[in-house]
Amino acid sequence: MTSPLISPSILSADFARLGEEVRAIDAAGADWIHVDVMDGHFVPNLTIGPGVVKALRAHTDKPFDVHLMVSPVDTWLQSFADAGADVITVHPEAGPHVHRTVQAIKALGKKAGISLNPATPAKMLDYLIDEIDLVLVMSVNPGFGGQSFIASQLRKIEAVRKMIDRAGRPVHLEVDGGVDAVTARQCVDAGADVLVAGSATFKGGPERYAANIAALKGLG
Repeated sequence: MTSPLISPSILSADFARLGEEVRAIDAAGADWIHVDVMDGHFVPNLTIGPGVVKALRAHTDKPFDVHLMVSPVDTWLQSFADAGADVITVHPEAGPHVHRTVQAIKALGKKAGISLNPATPAKMLDYLIDEIDLVLVMSVNPGFGGQSFIASQLRKIEAVRKMIDRAGRPVHLEVDGGVDAVTARQCVDAGADVLVAGSATFKGGPERYAANIAALKGLG
């Protein structure tokens, strides 16, 4: 079984020492750095803006996997691209014309992702799969860390994997929400190749990060 890429969500990091935390997960084996951006409007929480992303950019060379849970989303694309995002993922519900949003992300020279909430069907990708670089399946409702995995999303992961395989393009399939050493295996078996993990990565403090990431990869 191929080990997935691990993209720790810094939403679960110690915000008082965020630069140190990013360096620590980089050294511990993180493949990407997942940045959850919430606006208190599209989702019921408020997190970080492009200024923080820009400040963190100097702390790692790993790709910044930026998930925008904001609405309207288009006005923020340039700011996060300039701050150092490598992948910018948006929700179809966060703007009036999601195809145009994808085009705008690509025009900024960034990889474009589409995020599907638990009630958003895989069919939403029908006319986007040929344009995007990543699909993010939310296995919790977005807005908070530490939620329990919604098992019904495994069927959606399987459906999206079939769509990606039919498209014949190198599209990553990422899962976010309630991912731990057990659900990680279920997600990979269903077709995921990137896992976002907040609590499961950061639990136990920096001395545990490498072991936590290894467990998520199925190596621990």
